[in-house]
Amino acid sequence: MVHHKARLDATFAALSDVTRRGVLEQLGHSDASISDLAQRFEMTLTGMKKHVSVLEKAGLVTTEKIGRVRTCKLGRYRLEEEAAWIERHRELWSARFDALDEIVEQLKHKEKADVRT
Repeated sequence: MVHHKARLDATFAALSDVTRRGVLEQLGHSDASISDLAQRFEMTLTGMKKHVSVLEKAGLVTTEKIGRVRTCKLGRYRLEEEAAWIERHRELWSARFDALDEIVEQLKHKEKADVRT
């Protein structure tokens, strides 16, 4: 359970940043060097390395260094656990909103009945 929670935490933390989500989107189209990514997102090489490191720790990106160039590509991790977690919570919230809708409808009917009497 602790490992599962740590993995979810790492993934959601990685996905919480707009730049990192953009990097994943970019790598979905083609592999890229850290330099290319830094240029595309108009940031320093050091800044992009930090973003890639967070993605790599979450298992979302892998890197390979050939000579002086570090190439990034999407990792093998496919977010199944995260999608399942989101779905469970979506169902929970959906049930809660359905219950709230029922209460609101009951209150509306009671209000209409009170107005008539």
